This record gives sequence, C-alpha cells and structure tokens, in this order.
Amino acid sequence: MKQLVSLFIILALLFSCQQTEEVPTDLAGKKEFLLNKKKELKELQKSIDALTADIEKEEPPKEKPRKNVSAKKLAKQDFNRFSEIQANVEADEPSYASSETGGRILSMNIKEGDYVKKGQVIAKIDMETVNKQIAELNSSRGLAQDVYDRQKRLWDQKIGTEMQFLQAKNNLERIDKSLETIKHQLSKANVYAPSSGYAEMILAKSGEMAGPGTPIIQILNTSKLKVVASLSENYLGKIKRGQMVDVNFPALNLDTKAKVSQLGRTIDPANRTFKVELNVPNAKQQLKPNLLATILVNDYSAKDAVVVPLELVQEEISGKKYVMVADKEGADDIASKRYIETGESYQAQIEILSGLNGDETIVVDGARTLVDKEPIKVSILTELSENKQ
Repeated sequence: MKQLVSLFIILALLFSCQQTEEVPTDLAGKKEFLLNKKKELKELQKSIDALTADIEKEEPPKEKPRKNVSAKKLAKQDFNRFSEIQANVEADEPSYASSETGGRILSMNIKEGDYVKKGQVIAKIDMETVNKQIAELNSSRGLAQDVYDRQKRLWDQKIGTEMQFLQAKNNLERIDKSLETIKHQLSKANVYAPSSGYAEMILAKSGEMAGPGTPIIQILNTSKLKVVASLSENYLGKIKRGQMVDVNFPALNLDTKAKVSQLGRTIDPANRTFKVELNVPNAKQQLKPNLLATILVNDYSAKDAVVVPLELVQEEISGKKYVMVADKEGADDIASKRYIETGESYQAQIEILSGLNGDETIVVDGARTLVDKEPIKVSILTELSENKQ
C-alpha cells in the first residue's frame, strides 16, 4: 500500500514539473531535455512494474470464468446397424379353372374381382350333345336287351349256337359301358374353382365355346402374399431362413415383421444378387401384388458397445477424431479432449471402438467451443438414449 502511495506522489511531482518546468528553445537544449525525460520515464516504469507485482501477490486470485455446458452420461448398449433393401410384393402363381370337356358356356356365375372358394361352381357347360348321345345309346340298348333276351331263351332250350348268345351278351354289355362313360360326361358340365382366391381375369364369356383343358378363369390367391427382394452376395450369412425381418410398405405407411421363407440357391451372374422371399399375411387385403416394400437387414451387431451421437465426434486437421468429456480437477469440472477410434454408424449414432470406457460424462451442448482443460459448469446430466433398433 505504501508503494502505491509513493507512485501517486511521483506522478504528482512529474505533473507539477511539467506545469512549471520550461522547455528549452534551442535544438541542443531540447535534445538534452528529451533525454532526461526518457530516463525519468524508465525509472518510473520500473517502480510501476514492481508495484504491480506486489499487488498481484497480495490480491486474492480471481476465479476463471466457466462455460455452461450440458452433458450426458454414457451407458453401454447393444448396437445394431440395418440396411434398407427395396423389395416387391408378389402372389403365388395364379391358378386357372378350365372345363374338362368341350362345349358352349351356358352360364358364368362370377364376375372379375369376386372371391371364390375352392370347389365352388363357377360356370356351366352345355351338354346337349352328350344328352343326345345318351338318348341314342338308350335306344340301342333297348334293342340289344331284346336280342340278348331272345338268344338267352333259345340257348337255354339248346337252340342256336353259343356264339350267337355270346355276341348278343357282349353287345349289351358294350352299350352299358358306353352309357356309363357318356353319363360320366354329364358330371363335367360344371366347372369348379381349383383353389380359393379372387377372380383376377375372365378369359371366356357366357355363350362362347370352351375347349377341353382351356382356361376360362384366372384365380389369384391374395390372402397369402410374399415379399421378394434381390440381395447382394455380400449379405450371404447375414440373413437366414426362418429369421424375422422388419418390413415397411411406404405407400400404406405400414410396418410389420415377416419370416424369411426362402433363400435363393444361386447367385445371379449379371448383378451378383440372390433372391430372398418373406411370407406376409394379408388378412385385411391391404397388400396388393407388385406393391413396393422395404426390408431392413441387420448386417452388423455389437453387444455392450459404447455408442455416442455422431454429431459429437470432432476431427482435428491431422485427421484424429475426439470427443469432449466432463472430467474432474479437484472439486471443479473441466473439459477434457478424448481421442477415439470409431466403428460403424447408423441413424446418427456411431460406435466407439477405443478411447472411451462407456462410463464417462460426454459434453453435448457447447462441446465445439471448448478447449482441453477448460473450466466448465455442467448444467444437465441425463442418460444417453439407446439405439432402439
């Protein structure tokens, strides 16, 4: 304090001297006067520096300003990365209803878009020609029966030859067999649905001719559909039959899970992909064949991994990556730069392979303005959200 008073006195004397002391008018006198003043200033500066040093020693140290930051507590978690693969909805191969016999279509009982059950009668074929054949055979049978009865009576009386009797019997039996065969044709008048599904296409109309085995209706079963995708050969071993996979239908904003039902046994040499099929239920008939879909394939997993938000990873000019964590220096919080090695990333999360143990408190807001060992004040401390996938 005494030195401070002395400094004030010196300054006052200098000021008073400046007020009373006259400056020489000649050049030599001015130079000498300037030299003396510089010496006085130098001595005065020494006194000021010494006084400043004494003040700094006696004055209590000022606390450095601390930056307010928010931080989050790390916690190890399972990390999964998924790849989105474009896929397509497909139905099983359509079935076709056809007539077993040729003829004109008398009636068509369904329309396009109608749902049919397996075994349902969907059309009727005109059997007029068959009925005429039956009538003709019935007439011939009457004659054949009469001839047979006569020949039998004669044969019983030992009249005529055995050959005549056998010919009459054979002729009657032949006609009966023909009648049995032609009557069976009548059961083919009805055309039945071979499977359940929707009538996707009517190929022949009422009144048109239908040939034996010629399809007249296309039936599509959409109650059970499949999602088909082509995966790169790099995914071999990463997806297995029976595995449950997440499926999304963007047009319907619908998410579901489906089981892998089939894996292709060959690699397409043109694009190096293999087929994957997933059976998907369609009870509400929302899904349609050729609808676009997306499947999520889990191509990387890590148990008990250290994961941080990707935006918190910083990089030096040298290429080294680091994050800022909240450390302790005594009772105070400081920012500490931790160099890290990163792994896979997914949905703005990145795996830390080395540099963090998983129990640190990582600086979130304000991290990019900090330097190593800078004092901070942590205002928020919460758990980092886990990777839900």
